[in-house]
Amino acid sequence: MDDEPLQLSAHALAALQLFKQEEEERKKQFEKLYQQVAQEVEDTENDEKLPTPAATIDDFKEDWQLLQFWYDDDTAATLARALLHGADEETVVCIALAPSVYAAIGKLQPEEVPTKHVYLLEYDQRFSVLAPGRFYHYDYTHPDDVPLLLKKKCHRLLIDPPFLEEQCQKKLAQAARNLLVEDDGSLTKSGDKRFKLISSTGERMRDIIKETYPETRITDFLPKHKNELGNEFRCYASFEGPWKFRDDVL
Repeated sequence: MDDEPLQLSAHALAALQLFKQEEEERKKQFEKLYQQVAQEVEDTENDEKLPTPAATIDDFKEDWQLLQFWYDDDTAATLARALLHGADEETVVCIALAPSVYAAIGKLQPEEVPTKHVYLLEYDQRFSVLAPGRFYHYDYTHPDDVPLLLKKKCHRLLIDPPFLEEQCQKKLAQAARNLLVEDDGSLTKSGDKRFKLISSTGERMRDIIKETYPETRITDFLPKHKNELGNEFRCYASFEGPWKFRDDVL
């Protein structure tokens, strides 16, 4: 009896077949998107605006093994606008490990995106189709391996550590220092702060954030995800804007 092969029920077989079919369709879709992106990057190489994304965040299935959880649309849009508000054409913006925020930029009005220097750092290479010509593969376990183009060149940074644990937070804080320019108090052409830093992460990381990003404070903005998570998330920022500082939050 123990040597008999395992038999799946008809229902389980049908579900497995549907899963394989969906994965094959998704693979074909991304192959098509990669081709489209390659052509678009070539066509818009000298354009003054960001290339139009070939995909939206809804085209990407969350990979829970990579701790991927997309922000809901309102949260992603709020964070995107906070990064871009008051920027000018020389402002360099970097979004690290938060592809849903980069995707939200693609939905903004042209006047809300004053710079073409907006980059996405992400471990999952699928997202190269989301940020054509602006994507860099990045592994948080190697904090010094930031793209040379961006090293000490980023005026504004949003960073979203995938793990709510000390080592991950501190390694990404080290990466942030490798990416960010020194905050010299300079302003953009519109008179806004050129330097802006946001870390969106769990509330229980609060003490580590104080240690690693002393220029930030906890805000009253509560990031939310498309799939509700059990951990409470907070937004820590070096500036007020769409949120206010809340040092009284416990």
